[in-house]
Amino acid sequence: MCSGVTDPLAPLLDLPGVPDAVQSARDAVFQVHRHRVNLRGWATTAAEASVRAARASAALDGGSTEIPTDGSVTDPVLAGALRVAEALGVLLPTWQRAPLQALARLHVLAGADLGGEPGRPRLAPGVSERLDLLAGLVTGGTSAPGPLVVAVVHGELMSLAPFATANGVVARAASRLASIATGLDPKSLGVPEVWCLRRQNDYAAALHGFSTGDPEGIGRWIRFWCEALEAGAREARGIADAAA
Repeated sequence: MCSGVTDPLAPLLDLPGVPDAVQSARDAVFQVHRHRVNLRGWATTAAEASVRAARASAALDGGSTEIPTDGSVTDPVLAGALRVAEALGVLLPTWQRAPLQALARLHVLAGADLGGEPGRPRLAPGVSERLDLLAGLVTGGTSAPGPLVVAVVHGELMSLAPFATANGVVARAASRLASIATGLDPKSLGVPEVWCLRRQNDYAAALHGFSTGDPEGIGRWIRFWCEALEAGAREARGIADAAA
């Protein structure tokens, strides 16, 4: 891990409101893991969270949220989001070792029914270089706290839009992998995607701010994402309460 002096994400902790937002998000997610149901029955919460996250992510990309009782999902965006959700556990070791391979696989799963060349990043200026930088962060290039790392992974993939299709589903899935890998949400109980869906305009505006590279916009995105993590923790608590 890099030191605080050279850590590329360290300056983001100096942005107004970011340290408090990061700490609040960490505390909220930690408390969900300490819920009495999740101490032993966390797999039930995680399974429901995965489905809710996939449905919300699909809706954010213009897909359906309806899963027929017979399980025959025909909407291509939702089908892709559900395939991605099912694969996250298997893809975690790849994400930690070779994140670009994991992203390619995520896109194959998300974009299989959307045409184009699933798994192949766009041949546009800067795409490969920025993906390499992101991969460096994910594989030990920062010691920043989990919420900050996840916010950057999510924001950078949404801003870069490295694939021809399904970039939103891929970015949100990558953020879930990053949440697990950083230890922020090791059991993947949170559902921040639902908050993003309920506040689509704010979500889009915050992402736009991140994409400008302006410190104020970056700070706005980080604070928004930390709010989403807190809301996702509340969603997870509701799932656990219902299972109690």
